Amino acid sequence: MSINLSEQDIQKIIQSVMKNVEEALGQPPQETKEVVGAASPIKPIKMKTINHAESKTDGSLNQEQQKPMIFPGMLTPLGSKPGTHAGNKTVASVQSGSENGVFENMEDAINAGYKAQQIYVKNYSMKNREHILTAIREAVIKEKEILAKMVFEETKIGRLEDKIAKHELAAKTPGTEDLKTDACSGDAGLTIVEQAPYGLIGAITPVTNPTETIINNTIAMLAAGNGVVFNVHPSSKKSSAYVVNLINNAIKEAGGPENLVSMVKNPTMDTIQTLIESPKVKLLVGTGGPGLVKTLLQSGKKAIGAGAGNPPVIIDDTADIEHAAKSIVLGASFDNNILCIAEKEVFVIDSVADDLIFHLLNNGAYMLSPNELAQIERFVLEENKENKAFGCSLNNKREYHVAKEWIGKDAGAILAQIGVKASSDIRLLICEVDFDHPLVQLEQMMPILPIVRVTDIDEAIELAVKAEHGNRHTAVIHSKNVDHMTKFARAIETTIFVQNASSLAGVGYGGEGHTTMTIAGPTGEGITSPRTYTRQRRSVLANGGFRIIG
Repeated sequence: MSINLSEQDIQKIIQSVMKNVEEALGQPPQETKEVVGAASPIKPIKMKTINHAESKTDGSLNQEQQKPMIFPGMLTPLGSKPGTHAGNKTVASVQSGSENGVFENMEDAINAGYKAQQIYVKNYSMKNREHILTAIREAVIKEKEILAKMVFEETKIGRLEDKIAKHELAAKTPGTEDLKTDACSGDAGLTIVEQAPYGLIGAITPVTNPTETIINNTIAMLAAGNGVVFNVHPSSKKSSAYVVNLINNAIKEAGGPENLVSMVKNPTMDTIQTLIESPKVKLLVGTGGPGLVKTLLQSGKKAIGAGAGNPPVIIDDTADIEHAAKSIVLGASFDNNILCIAEKEVFVIDSVADDLIFHLLNNGAYMLSPNELAQIERFVLEENKENKAFGCSLNNKREYHVAKEWIGKDAGAILAQIGVKASSDIRLLICEVDFDHPLVQLEQMMPILPIVRVTDIDEAIELAVKAEHGNRHTAVIHSKNVDHMTKFARAIETTIFVQNASSLAGVGYGGEGHTTMTIAGPTGEGITSPRTYTRQRRSVLANGGFRIIG
């Protein structure tokens, strides 16, 4: 039996052996340098390279080997202050044709990202990665108000204060701690399974959470050792370019390679196709509707798709009705209901429906009369004359679809359109409708919440499952009956299932667990994290190797 080892493998083995020898002989540890620029304490990172062809026979390092480590393509040595020279480059330098990660054409963005990722994965340790991620998080938190305002002014949807909260949430995306190595030891030897990067990832982002998705994807993907090229929604390209610049500055100031995160300046359908077809892009990630997910899955590449949702919420006769009402208003009105996890329709048992409505009105909701609802329907819904598929379904037989110009608008603006002046604390419009009403069947993405009365839990579950349309995205229930919660969970089969809380708890806002802006229900990855963007690699040491216990 023969084992072929690469030069890199040999270097790792020699380094390990030399470390063990030094420890056994009681030699002092090798000199280390601390990373400069981190706000929080970070353990010193070793700045040594070992050239075993030039190593001294006693295992010590010669003078040349004790210099600070400068990786190929690095702008500064790790541990140096930003702006210092590294070879012939400085931190201020950017690639021709780009503006700090933002490129005029997609091909250049891909090529730059590919080169950056090659440098990153070969030369940066887990500690280096975490140092870079810390810098990104700090930069985002520092400019969260600026980012929120830019997105709000460019997209003209949602609520400014909620966008600030979303940026805070995105900055909490987990890092390298999410990557775990599994090991299996037995008589036949040792096997380890590590989480390895894919390489360069192509990511497509939505208009609903443009910069937040870039932040979330970047932290998770870089933690896993990847680089990423974004094709952002055209309606958010300015704010997206700003956050890509912000991220790249943070990476470079932390000693990382430039253009590790990149995007095309003017995204189009053609740039998406270029991204999909490029052989340098190894993984595709899309956050959007079912049409986008379908396109990615037809690419022939590994694809992770986050589709749309139409989350139902059930309130049974055992629920804490006041708490349920507060939670529903919070989730359904947050950022004017543009989140795909938000409560979109309510199914409430008739015996507690009036009580629920009373508490909804006491917590920032406004009840639409049948006449007011009819007036609002005329401009927030459009007849599907061309038989096109919209929203949460590829079904082109829907009679209506949501008018784009009213997506994410304030409840007060909607009321003002019909001549009703509401107080500033009104965040959500509610209405009683039948199950077949378009607002129940569509992912409306507006602060309008339809309420359907039902006779019992069985009818509530049956209708909720139908309204969710098999997206298997998110569902919510308010109940103290464990049997009811279990029955609904089994029937709905959603990626996120929230019990007795706002839908926001499903992504870590008021609930436990990490956050994500890419909820990959259609392709099965679920709540994405760094490990989502890795591929498993198995290393086997056979013939009983390294088995020291008989």
